[in-house]
Amino acid sequence: MLSEFDLISRYFTRAPRADGPIALGVGDDCALLIPTAGMQLAVSSDMLVAGRHFFADVDPYTLGHKSLAVNLSDLAAMGARPLGFTLALALPEARAEWLAPFAEGLLALADAYDCELIGGDTTKGPLNICITIFGETLPGQALRRDAAQVDDDIWVSGTLGDARLALAGYRREFADQLVLSGEDHARAATRMHQPTPRVALGLALRGIAHAAIDISDGLVGDLGHILERSGVGATLSVDCLPLGPVLMHQPQTLQRQFALAGGDDYELCFTAPASKREAVLAAGRVCDTAVTRIGYIVDLPGLHLVDANDAALNLPLTSFDHFSTT
Repeated sequence: MLSEFDLISRYFTRAPRADGPIALGVGDDCALLIPTAGMQLAVSSDMLVAGRHFFADVDPYTLGHKSLAVNLSDLAAMGARPLGFTLALALPEARAEWLAPFAEGLLALADAYDCELIGGDTTKGPLNICITIFGETLPGQALRRDAAQVDDDIWVSGTLGDARLALAGYRREFADQLVLSGEDHARAATRMHQPTPRVALGLALRGIAHAAIDISDGLVGDLGHILERSGVGATLSVDCLPLGPVLMHQPQTLQRQFALAGGDDYELCFTAPASKREAVLAAGRVCDTAVTRIGYIVDLPGLHLVDANDAALNLPLTSFDHFSTT
């Protein structure tokens, strides 16, 4: 069995890049960052708990990927460039056959986004992964939740709902509605286990978008945070939502439920002035990321759902809550 310091040394210790923002990484009491002069630090933490956020028997490589992806998605939502991250890891036991692929998935994504592992902690306990990530952004250009303005367009990146569809397949939910082959479930599960953080899009939207949030708990709930913090309302065209390629073949009731309130999509929802539509589309093209206009900000408080004919929809939807019973 590996000791604490053996597993840190073997799987999570690497020399920082000479030209990077890390002066001192893993191995001391603190890491040392070198933020760019004149920039603001953006800091976010996320905890993933076995049995709550992921299945205990999930592939460790994809779990390593997702553990960092959810934090990178937070930086993307702020329009921040990644610098480094810390990892606090509780393990029932230190097994090389689990740690090796977990570290590989984690560090492969870190390398893809030039985001160094700079420290953290390990202990014995129920499987629990907590990452704190550090990024930087220009003063006054962070994409905050409280900046949406009346008449802004509402946009969303990528597609929605396939991650929730995959979870339904794992749980054998909606058996009377769901038609899902093994191949299609595997395609949807990729969205659940290995989300793509939209860091490049977040950076490209600085100076274009007003407000942004990442969709981790479901579009309705997360957009609701923007509306509350900005003191505005919104009209959302449900039939304009970009459905996941697997979800689009499911019944309409599931399409709407999973795309609106499914969670685990880790796409960006953001608002921008109507005058910036071409700039938003250009940002999506530069980043090779689809962006879809799905509604607009209004004075009237609350979220108002409409169909393709602008008829009001009354859909019972609840986004993910960490203290709910399901």
